[in-house]
Amino acid sequence: MRILAIDTSCGAVSACILDSGSQEAVARHSEKMERGHAEALAPLVERLISGVEGGMGSLERIAVTTGPGSFTGIRIGLALARAMALALNIPIVGVSTLVAFAGPLLVEPKPGIIASAIDARHGRVYFQLFEPNGRPLLAPRVDGLRQAARAIGAGPVRVTGSGARILALEAARFGLNVDLISSAEFPDIVAVAQIGLAADPRNSPPRPLYLKAPDAFPAAGAPIAHANP
Repeated sequence: MRILAIDTSCGAVSACILDSGSQEAVARHSEKMERGHAEALAPLVERLISGVEGGMGSLERIAVTTGPGSFTGIRIGLALARAMALALNIPIVGVSTLVAFAGPLLVEPKPGIIASAIDARHGRVYFQLFEPNGRPLLAPRVDGLRQAARAIGAGPVRVTGSGARILALEAARFGLNVDLISSAEFPDIVAVAQIGLAADPRNSPPRPLYLKAPDAFPAAGAPIAHANP
């Protein structure tokens, strides 16, 4: 099976094409960016697909990250992935960004729980805890650093994700045995593809996972006056 994976949930626009049974992507590309996902995603995906044998017609599944992360990025990635899946009449699966960050740590299981953390700003993190075999220990949540560190328990813990460094520092203050594995700003797109290949489309809908309200809101109060034409 050939899958196209898309991620715009964090600080990059990423896409890759992966064949099942292979560890190396047929094609992959990531562009680090905080803004401009909408303008960058479609051209990036088009370049990626046009460069592989069989092109668009060779795709058999699409995987897309569902967040948590950037509200705008999540919406953009989901919109393109859904449109492509509909046009190509192929299955689509949603992949939690927290699961995507944790994915590479499951290749070689080690003692201790896994904490996947994404910086939610303002001293908070999106996070989720997993057993070494990948079984979730708690549902995805957003919490302050102290609350997140307490949720880890006695440790030891391996921490990964864009919020890993700040969570690891807080956990260390509690005396936990912390192993900071990665503080990458965005997940490995190949891990997204691998998780997407293993997922059941019936149980992994491409549905956004926001966890908190947006930081920006429309202006309240009286409407802005407009000059009469």
